[in-house]
Order: sequence, then C-alpha cells, then structure tokens
Amino acid sequence: MTQQTTSASGGVPGDNPDGVSGGADHAPKQTSLYARRTIGLIGLATALVIAFLLSLANGANPIPYSDVWDAIWHRGENEASWIVWDQRLPRTVIGILTGAAFALAGALIQALTRNPLADSGILGVNAGAGLAVTVGVGIFGIAGITQYIWFAFIGAAATTILVYIIGVAGGARGANPATLVLAGVALGAVFGGITSFLTLIDPDTFESIRNWNLGSVARTSLDDARFVIPFLLLGFVLAVLVSTDLNSIALGDDLAASLGTKVVRTRVVTILAVTVLAGGATALTGGIGFVGLMVPHVVRWIVGPDQRWIFFYCLLGGPVMVLLADTLGRVIARPGEIEVGILTAVIGAPVLIALVRRKNASGL
Repeated sequence: MTQQTTSASGGVPGDNPDGVSGGADHAPKQTSLYARRTIGLIGLATALVIAFLLSLANGANPIPYSDVWDAIWHRGENEASWIVWDQRLPRTVIGILTGAAFALAGALIQALTRNPLADSGILGVNAGAGLAVTVGVGIFGIAGITQYIWFAFIGAAATTILVYIIGVAGGARGANPATLVLAGVALGAVFGGITSFLTLIDPDTFESIRNWNLGSVARTSLDDARFVIPFLLLGFVLAVLVSTDLNSIALGDDLAASLGTKVVRTRVVTILAVTVLAGGATALTGGIGFVGLMVPHVVRWIVGPDQRWIFFYCLLGGPVMVLLADTLGRVIARPGEIEVGILTAVIGAPVLIALVRRKNASGL
C-alpha cells in the first residue's frame, strides 16, 4: 500500500516538474526528458530567429540578408533601412506578439477543457472579439487599437463564458469536447455572419477594418504593440500562475480538488488569461485562426503533458507559425499579399479534420 501511494504521488504533474514518477531508478529518465525538452526549446528559439530574419528580408521588394543585418544594427536613411524599420519590423513584432498570444490562449483552453480540439478560433472567441470591435466601430465610432482592445476584451470574455456554459450544460462532469467544438463553431459562424452583414450594409464605415477582419499583421505600428504588450504580459503571468493547477485538473476535477487545487479559482483565472490574450491579440490583428490549435498539439508531442513546458514552447512556436505564414503570403502574392489569417486557415483546416478523425480526440 505504501509503495502504491508513493508512486501515485510521484506521478502528479503538480508535484513533479517533468510529470515523471519519483525514485532513484527514474533519475536517468528524468534527466533525459529534461535534456530533450531543453534542446527542443533551443531549437525552437533558433527557428524563431530564422523566421524573424525571413520576415524582414522578404516582401514586395526582397532585401539581401546582409542589408537586413546592416539595417538592424545601423539604422540609416537608405531604402533598405526604411523598409526594414518602417514597413517590416512593426508587422514582424506584431506577428511575434499575436502568435505567442493565440498559441498560449489555445493551450490554456485545451488544458482547461481537456479538449484537444479547442482553440480561441474554433471556439468562437476570436469571432466574438471581432464582432464586439465591429459593433464598436459602427455604433460608437471607435478607432485605433487603444479603443479596439476594450471591446475585444468584452467580446472575448462573453464568448468564452458562453461556450463553456454550453459545454458543461446537461449535468455532464466537465466540459464535453464535442459540445464545446459544436457550440464554438456555431457561435463563431453566427458572430462572423453578423460581422459580415454589418460591414456589407455600410462598407464606408467599416473600410478601416476590412483587412483586420481577415486577420492581418499589416497596417500596424510599434506604438500599437507598445500599448498591447502590458495586457499580453498580464495574460502570460496568469497562465504561469495556473500552469501547475492545470496539470492537476488534467487528472479530473475531483482528484485535483483532493490534491488541494482550487478548481473554481483556477477556471476563473484561466478564462481571464484567455480573454486578455485572445482579446489583446485580436485587437491588434483581427482573428488569426488555428494557431492555438496546431501549435499546442505539436508542442505536446515533444514535451508531454506538463503545461509549464507547453506554455513556454507555445511562446516560441506561435510566433514561428505566424511569421512564416505572413512571409509566405507576401512571397506568393508579390507585389501584393495574402492575409496571414487566410493562410493559417488553409493550413489549419486539414489539421482539424485529421484531429477529429483520430480516436483519441475525445479529450486530453
């Protein structure tokens, strides 16, 4: 009996940083897992640096990497420096911020609902935030990120709570994954339809957010980034605070409560973190879907179920995906561009279909 209790205690994700059973005989396994995760994190950071340089070098006017490097360290008055600093650096920084925010929001939702099909796009959170901003533009005449963000927060929070309430309706223990997806897709479709209707009946009023509604990192500035960064940092801090508790919740609400986890508080803080992250990112770029679905999945294959590692990997993997999609959109449609939200949807839809077909897509 003593041996069984020790094994169970060692296997609780909240007590063991690596989610591996304790004991001297498991030390080599723990070391190997930690080394693999660390190497993966370094590799992902390297990929982010490469994606960053690709984003600065490619566009309507390709710039040699030597000129990009020189422009970064020696800002001048030449054309290359102007393109890098005034045109491409702002959208690259925005891509990094929103990629990290959407990926982390997706990881939080998946952990909270124990649903591998969840993300802020599929569950309608992005669409809810977008509708709120659209209503704000049409009715209240709001303009600019500093006003968009408050409406985005309201829309994201209301949608997150509504979808979750529908998911746990009917007395089910926990949120039903299939119900969550269906509710999110339905609400997202309704919100998207209302948004499209509003923009069509008064195109002049909503012209300023046409590209924004598609999910675009263009037409943004570093000032926009500076305004949103504090909110995204708040979301990250909240995510870190609940990461250990979410590891416990993965075992089930009853077992998590018996381990000392305050389940209700964890859910409230997680929903707040998702609202801040998804709302802030949507205010910047509009809804960029599927980032929060794909990145946590790939990350989970590498690092396992420990939310602390998943969160840090998402902070790097999300920006890599958004930057590569944005760069690809500028290259294949040169001299124009394809919005990053369109490309992530084209890539993400087949991934979602594949996940739905998997037998283990019923829960985490």
